Amino acid sequence: MSANDQLGIYDRLRRDLIDGHYRSGEKLAIGTLRDRYEVGLSPLREALNRLAGVGLLEQSHQRGFWVPELSRSALDDVAGLRRQLEGEALQQSIERGDDDWEVALVSALHRLNQVQAGFDTAAHEQWERRHAHFHRALVAGCGSTWRLRFLDQLYDQFDRYRRVAPAAERRRERLDDQHEKLVQYALARDAAGARALLDIHIELSWAVALKSCTY
Repeated sequence: MSANDQLGIYDRLRRDLIDGHYRSGEKLAIGTLRDRYEVGLSPLREALNRLAGVGLLEQSHQRGFWVPELSRSALDDVAGLRRQLEGEALQQSIERGDDDWEVALVSALHRLNQVQAGFDTAAHEQWERRHAHFHRALVAGCGSTWRLRFLDQLYDQFDRYRRVAPAAERRRERLDDQHEKLVQYALARDAAGARALLDIHIELSWAVALKSCTY
């Protein structure tokens, strides 16, 4: 059994939506989804409702479920909220984070760096998972469960744009270098420097993600 098969239907659909397996604006056919994921109607509908609840799907009682459009206005909104909430969470993590937070952050960066070379499909998927884990580790010491929950939703929405955008290798190299520097600022407990760099980091990722917008 593959790692993907071991995931529940909600996690599998969430991953496929973020990875761009479904087109922007595409209507999802329940029957096709049942066959593809080999799952019953009740758990499938429950997963679709949950995904609509976090904004990864749109829902209408008459039209069913469909994939949200990739719009510039929505991306700008997500990026702005991410700058605010992630910046505050990073600052709080630097102020409050303990030794365990530091160890987890260094470990997340190390695991991310291990898969930066050799970008075949499998390595790319692994990098994406570890990249998401790194950003969560960066803010995990903030002490606010609700802030982290909101950030998880913003990460998913932001990544839905970024992952379907055309590749930009030079920008990817700059982003990777910024990951290293963010950890250096964090370990030095330089909240101002870390937050300023995070703003630049998100802005650079936004420029990549912008190329995926359909209008």
